[in-house]
Amino acid sequence: MTALPATVADTGHLLAANGYIADLELTTTVHLALTMQRPLFLEGEPGTGKTEIAKVLSTGLNRRLVRLQCYDGMDLSAAAYEWDHARQLMAIRLAEAAGQTDRAELSSNIYTRAFLQARPLLSAIDPDLPPAVLLIDELDRADEPFEAFLLELLADFQITVPEFGTVRAHTRPVVVLTSNRTREVHDAIRRRCLYHWVDYPDATRERAILAAKAPEVPAHLAQQVVDFVQRLRGEELFKLPGVAETIDWAQALTYLNKTELTAGDVDETLGVLLKYQDDIAKVRGAEAARLIAGAAAA
Repeated sequence: MTALPATVADTGHLLAANGYIADLELTTTVHLALTMQRPLFLEGEPGTGKTEIAKVLSTGLNRRLVRLQCYDGMDLSAAAYEWDHARQLMAIRLAEAAGQTDRAELSSNIYTRAFLQARPLLSAIDPDLPPAVLLIDELDRADEPFEAFLLELLADFQITVPEFGTVRAHTRPVVVLTSNRTREVHDAIRRRCLYHWVDYPDATRERAILAAKAPEVPAHLAQQVVDFVQRLRGEELFKLPGVAETIDWAQALTYLNKTELTAGDVDETLGVLLKYQDDIAKVRGAEAARLIAGAAAA
């Protein structure tokens, strides 16, 4: 396990060394979350790089990544822990076959760590496992009652299992929570975290990200792609392209041996950049030509 960075500059170097180009505000918030051992809550539009931060911290700090992908209807058995009922039932039958009839003893024997199946949250604080980076991804997709369960974990880095007891982390995991803000996350969660809104990068930073993630893209084409996407984000679209789409589109154009962005190239490859037909129909043709001309003029 790598030691935590000592300064904000060191945190910036750690992120950059693993391919994440962050601005000073985000770097400072990440550094404080690591130093203060507080969960980091990141909100922003899809595709702005929130999830990637947890992956980069896992690599840079040499910790295992434990990811909980939230969804509607998720319960504790999927998120935290579950008893292995099949093995418990087998253990009871074997004990009864051996002549053991004391129900209290049987109960105490089957509610042990051997029968407790760890899901992501319990795995992240398991004292018998190496330290982790816990990513609770898209928390806004989970039901609100699930947030109440998270409070104990985020405040004390422990989980109480009624039949077993309390499991506490020996080394606190680095916790990153993300939200696309499809609904508001409860204030009780926010109070336990350090917060940062992850916005779309400006043109300079997006060019740097593209150079780091897709160095095979020619510099001139990369600049044209970024300039086009930057202007496209000013349009009223159902889903604006994120940084991931910028990278994919630049790579796709490079695979097609394009060196100069034209309206025809845009029309042919918009499905890489935009994911909804209404958005594609709105941009294709004259609008694409207008955006390219505006970027060239600028």
